Amino acid sequence: MTTAIRMRTTGGPEVLEVAEVEPGPPGPREVLVDVAAAGVNYIDTYQRAGIYPVSLPYTPGLEGAGRVAAVGEAVDEVAVGDRVAWQGAPGGYAGRAVVPADVVVRVPDAVSDETAAALLLQGVTAHYLTASTHPVGEGDPVLVHAAAGGVGLLLVQLAKARGARVLGTVSTEEKETLARAAGADEVVRYTDRDFVEAAREFTGGEGVAVVYDGVGASTYEGSLAALRPRGLLALFGAASGPVPPIDPQALNSGGSLFLTRPKTGDYTRTRAELDWRVGELFDAVARGALDVRVGGRYPLTEARAAHEDLQGRRTTGKLLLLP
Repeated sequence: MTTAIRMRTTGGPEVLEVAEVEPGPPGPREVLVDVAAAGVNYIDTYQRAGIYPVSLPYTPGLEGAGRVAAVGEAVDEVAVGDRVAWQGAPGGYAGRAVVPADVVVRVPDAVSDETAAALLLQGVTAHYLTASTHPVGEGDPVLVHAAAGGVGLLLVQLAKARGARVLGTVSTEEKETLARAAGADEVVRYTDRDFVEAAREFTGGEGVAVVYDGVGASTYEGSLAALRPRGLLALFGAASGPVPPIDPQALNSGGSLFLTRPKTGDYTRTRAELDWRVGELFDAVARGALDVRVGGRYPLTEARAAHEDLQGRRTTGKLLLLP
C-alpha cells in the first residue's frame, strides 16, 4: 500500500482526500516508480474541478520524479534503480506510481529529483512554445503573461536564449523582481498599467510578434490587441477561466492574426520529439543556463493547500508535493 491523494468526485480543493491505495505491479510497457517529488500544475486544478473530465476515483498529478522500483514486460528504456521522471500520465500525487514507459525519461546525475519534477511538464510546454509553436527568432518582441509563474519563468529564459526581447506581465513587485532576474527586458504590473499600452510602447507602436498566454479569460482580448499584424496568440492555459468563443473576424480586423490552442501531447507525439525537448532542457540545467525555481514544497498530504495557493495566485515558480 502507498499513501496517495484521491478524488471521488469533482469540485474545489476539498475533494482531494488522503487515502491508502495499492498501485499494483507494473503491466506490460509500464514502470513502478517510488515518487520522490510530484509537480503541481494548473491542469491538475482543471481536472479536479471537472473542467477536464477524468474517470473517478482518480489520483491527480501528471508529472513526477523518483526511482524505478519495478518494470513490466517489454520495458528496455529503464531498469530497476534508475532515476527517472515523467510527464503526461496521471498518478503522481502518491508515494508510488505506475507510469507508462513511453513517457518515462532517465534523469542525469546533474539534475536533482526536485528539479526534474519541477521542470518536465512546464519545461516541455515552454520548449514547444518557443521552439515550435512560434519559433522565436533573434530580436523577436515577445509578451509573456504571468512571467513569474512556473511556465512564465521558463518561457522568459528560453525566449531570451533564442534572442528575443521579452516583455512580461506580473501582479506584484516581488514577481517583477523575479521576472527581471529571469531575463525579461521590461515588466509591467497589470494592476498598475494596461499591458496593451506597454506592449505598444515596447515595440514602437507595432505590437509584439507573439503572446504566450496561460491566463485566459482576463487577458485574451488584450493579448490579441497587443499583437502586430500577422502576430500569433498562443493560448496555452486558462488560469483565470476559459476563453469564450472568438469570432474569426476579430483576427481579420486585428491584422490577419493567428490563434492557436496548443497542448503538450501534440508536441511530444513521438519518443524522438520527447527526448529532444527533455534533452535540451536537462542539458541547459546541467550547464547552468536554465534556472528552475521551486516556489513551494508541500507534504503530499497538503495537496489541498497547494491547490489553494496556486489558484489564489499566491505562488511563484513551481509547486512540488513531497511524498
